[in-house]
Amino acid sequence: MTPTIESEEHKTLRAAVAALGNRYGREYLTKAVAENRHPHELWSEAGKLGYLGVNLPEAYGGGGGGITELSIVLEELGAAGCPLLMLVVSPAICGTVIARFGTDDQKQQWLPGIAEGTRTMAFGITEPDAGSNSHRITTTARKDGPDWLLTGRKVFISGVDTADATLIVGRTEDSRTGRLKPCLFIVPRDAPGFTRHPIDMELNAAEKQFELVLDDVRLPADALVGDEDAGLLQLFAGLNPERVMTAAFAIGMGRYALAKAIEYARDRSVWNTPIGAHQAIAHPLAQAHIDLELARLMMQKAAHLYDTGDDMGAGEAANMAKYAAGEACVRAVDQAVHTLGGNGLTREFGLASLITAARVARIAPVSREMILNYVSHQTLGLPKSY
Repeated sequence: MTPTIESEEHKTLRAAVAALGNRYGREYLTKAVAENRHPHELWSEAGKLGYLGVNLPEAYGGGGGGITELSIVLEELGAAGCPLLMLVVSPAICGTVIARFGTDDQKQQWLPGIAEGTRTMAFGITEPDAGSNSHRITTTARKDGPDWLLTGRKVFISGVDTADATLIVGRTEDSRTGRLKPCLFIVPRDAPGFTRHPIDMELNAAEKQFELVLDDVRLPADALVGDEDAGLLQLFAGLNPERVMTAAFAIGMGRYALAKAIEYARDRSVWNTPIGAHQAIAHPLAQAHIDLELARLMMQKAAHLYDTGDDMGAGEAANMAKYAAGEACVRAVDQAVHTLGGNGLTREFGLASLITAARVARIAPVSREMILNYVSHQTLGLPKSY
């Protein structure tokens, strides 16, 4: 059975992370963005407290938990107004993949640093013409003696400027069939032929987006993570946690916006009556709360299934959780801004920037339309539309 009520340990973790987030808050993150720098102080403290590696094995400095615990960390930081996007990437995707499929040397080299926050790893899957469709990826790896040569392009890759390496999704040729299959490679930031170019985004965030170019990047044999023939199994070991964590990111953002709107609706009076007393204000806020709670339940289910080893069940639930959380977040932010009226567009209240940010949860890492395609085909058994 999937637990729907959190354990005391999870409640304690949630409260502790909320306390950390509230010490920093939205103003801290906004200032970091304005100064064009990364939120190093919050990242470092979260690492020292053990929150960044809560999902990683204890043998490598982690907390021994799973995506359930890591999603709590991201959600609570988001609810405090200071979410860390790289939590989705470094410990959730890269840390999980290396912990599950990496060699002993790869685990020892990367997991302790990822857990304590002293090392980070970016993740590169999206391409200009393929998006995140692993079947259309054109970044290819070919053998050259004992080495690999990796060539291709990636776009919308987060945090490459500060990451020590990037976990790149490429494709290798199956010697038996000649077909291309996905494989994962650790590419150091200073590898010859590996270059990055910032993408000019209107979305203001501490983590910048980059285009990557890999021009015959030579990698040693041990840059390959896992079994060359495992293919999609290893890839989705990272993509399912990514969807769960994106849901956590969205739910946290929605909770932050909703809390600001509730506070305003309680205090703001018109004709001697708080505006929150009017159903036209109260009911949409109540609906936003319900939507966020329902999305959280699906996120908890997805995290539970993943942590207990049900990769197939987790795939369906993680997609549903990401869809539900993205929709709930957009509605919560929209209603929060609407509740504040003109004040919702001012810097003082800090909600207007969330209008754009909330859309990220609808778009990345996979669009809501592709999730509907997945559910209609994989879950409902309807004919495939693409």
